[in-house]
Amino acid sequence: MCNWAMRCLLIEDGNRLILIDNGIGDKQDAKFFGHYYLHGDDTLDSSLAKHGFGKDDITDVFLTHLHFDHCGGSIKREGDKLVPAFKNATFWSNERHWKWATEPNDREKASFLKENILPIKESGQLKYIETSADDFPGSLKVRQVFGHTDAMMLPQIEYKGRTILYMADLLPSAAHIPLPYIMGYDMFPLTTLNEKKSFLTEAQQNNFVLFFEHDPQIECCTLELTEKG
Repeated sequence: MCNWAMRCLLIEDGNRLILIDNGIGDKQDAKFFGHYYLHGDDTLDSSLAKHGFGKDDITDVFLTHLHFDHCGGSIKREGDKLVPAFKNATFWSNERHWKWATEPNDREKASFLKENILPIKESGQLKYIETSADDFPGSLKVRQVFGHTDAMMLPQIEYKGRTILYMADLLPSAAHIPLPYIMGYDMFPLTTLNEKKSFLTEAQQNNFVLFFEHDPQIECCTLELTEKG
């Protein structure tokens, strides 16, 4: 089994408190968690509390994509009901990816769990981001990529004169920086290859900070071009 982090990102932007992704959640049954062994005692609640916040303080939940390990914390169980875990938040996806996730192909459908996705729309708290960055409130620029899954969104943040790019599953860990190293999860590996080449070149030339969602040890990095690549 791979040791993966599920590292979310909290952004304070004026009167908005934006959460990028929200992990696997805790509403699945024992059989499910038997496949996805959770180690350590960190939770989203405890991580928010360290910074003086709770889930009710979140104004926006930005979902890079709808695989269970990125959006599972969106929904919680209240008795027999499935309800949003962030009752005061707007949930952001995009129409193309939402359709991809709710009408999944046979290979990917095990990652798109209806109980994580459909209650978001049923709650009335879902909004779609178009390809224009102007459609998302605040200072985030939205980049779309299509290799890992269709129309995954990468938020790009300007902070203290630096650009931070949240890599989601385009570059899940530092181990995936070499161009040929592509996850077996990806739907379109050659598309991922071309996207990685483009993003890594841009990041190196502009000294971007790359934020890793899944690397268990390395949170962020910058890139240096060497003779080896």
